[in-house]
This record gives sequence, structure tokens and C-alpha cells, in this order.
Amino acid sequence: VASSAVRLRCEQRPYEVDLSNKHLVRARAIVVATGAEYRRLALENLDRFVGAGVYYAATPVEARLCKAEEVIVVGGGNSAGQAAVFLAGGCRHVHLLVRSQGLAESMSRYLVRRIEQSPNITLRARTEIAALEGEAQLERVTWRDRAGNETETHPIRHVFLMTGAVPNTRWLQGCVALDDKGFVRTGSDLHAEDLVPAQWPAGRAPHLFETNQPGIFAVGDVRCGSTKRVAAAVGEGSACVQIVHRVLHE
Repeated sequence: VASSAVRLRCEQRPYEVDLSNKHLVRARAIVVATGAEYRRLALENLDRFVGAGVYYAATPVEARLCKAEEVIVVGGGNSAGQAAVFLAGGCRHVHLLVRSQGLAESMSRYLVRRIEQSPNITLRARTEIAALEGEAQLERVTWRDRAGNETETHPIRHVFLMTGAVPNTRWLQGCVALDDKGFVRTGSDLHAEDLVPAQWPAGRAPHLFETNQPGIFAVGDVRCGSTKRVAAAVGEGSACVQIVHRVLHE
């Protein structure tokens, strides 16, 4: 029967991981790869269109799929602003939907200016997606103006959900250093004060992907600064294995 990790204990080495089946695993090295859960819209058919018109990242791969088309970006943070500006470079028009009254409180001033200066980006404040429609591929999107409760339906085939992600780090129980959003800090992202409580081997700094606890690593979406792409996560995991062997020989 499959079981999951429910708590990491790092007070002593070997480290201990409590499992959901009540068993305990001890290890000298641990790789945390528990990922993150993307904030979802409350739409019953959302899963049907993930990867077929609904995307959680805006990279050159997705940009090629919607070149010269109209697209929607949902979100009011910096990631949404960056996606809107990037997509505007190749798309016919970008509709930026935000639930709040504007962008000033949630986005950097530089991005706000870029959006205001882009003729093919339209900011739609106090607006949310009400429905997604289509067969195998997304074909139509309905959005709702929350101020007047009016809806509009448009033949838009691409929606980018840049509403953030919640890392699966609660089970770490304060063992490793996290950033202000709960992602695990590793390597050069660690602060000097993060290393004070841990017993570091003499003469070395944390390795790439290593947390503030010697021998505990983090890879993939759970890690601060990761690319949040499957291929990148696989690459980080592969590279990390070599570092784990090095640490085990210390």
C-alpha cells in the first residue's frame, strides 16, 4: 500500500521521516521532491482543458501554440504581468483578468508601466472567468464583470492561469529554511542566518539543491527559484543524485 511522508525530523542524524502508514524511515540523505499545487479556478470542467488551451506557465513552447491569436492571462502578481508582456510580443491581443480593482498593489511598478504602454494588452479589473467551453480543445471563454455581474463570451482558445502555487512543504515542520511563499531555499538562495542552527561539515558551503540541513536536498517545483517545468524538475533530480553520493562519502 502506498504511503506518504507526513513529517520530517531533523534534530539528529540519521534523519527520520514519519510515514502515513505509521512506519518510520531513517536516512543520512533525503531529497524533497513533493512539488506544489497550483491555485485552481472553481470551474468544473477545468481539468478537461489543461494542456489543451489552459496552461500554468508561459514559455516559448506555449507562446508558439498561440502565436497571432487572442489570449487570456489570469492573475495580478508579477508572474502574470511577466506572462502578459511576454505573450504580447507574439499574440494578437492579451486580456489580463484580475479580481482586484487594479495592479498597483500586487505588481511591480515596472511591469505595470509596461502593461499600460502595450497597445495589445487590455487590463480587465474586477473580472473573472465564468466558463470554459469546447470539445477536445478550448474554444470559447466566458468572463464575468464582478462589478455589474455582466458576462461576455469570446472565441478565445488559450488561457494562462498565473495565480500562483502553494508548495507541499507543511510536512517539513520547520526543519529546512523556506522563503516567504513557503518554497524551500537551497544553495545560493540560503541566507547566512539559515546555516547557524545546522552542523555544517568544516570547509564547505551548501551544495547546489542542498538545504540548510546537510544532506537534505530539494528539487523541482517545491524548490525556491525552480523553473516549474517537468523537464527542469527531472533534470534537477538527476543532477542531485550525483551530489547525494558526494555527500554520503564525506
